[in-house]
Amino acid sequence: MNGVRLVAILLVVGGVIALIYGGFNYPKSHEAKLGPVAFDVKTQEHVNVPVWAGAGLVVLGVVLLLAPLKKR
Repeated sequence: MNGVRLVAILLVVGGVIALIYGGFNYPKSHEAKLGPVAFDVKTQEHVNVPVWAGAGLVVLGVVLLLAPLKKR
């Protein structure tokens, strides 16, 4: 399996995951100090992945898989 095929498969898998989950969460920490008192607040941020981006990754991966590759 060459590099282009591997990238194409990763694009398809990434696109399908983006379509299924629709986004991802990551932790974010905020810290405030007021004299000797310190506050630390941890929140979860959510990033939405647009449907068109997930579908675009799938389409691009399929095109790369189906495109004939030139042999040197």
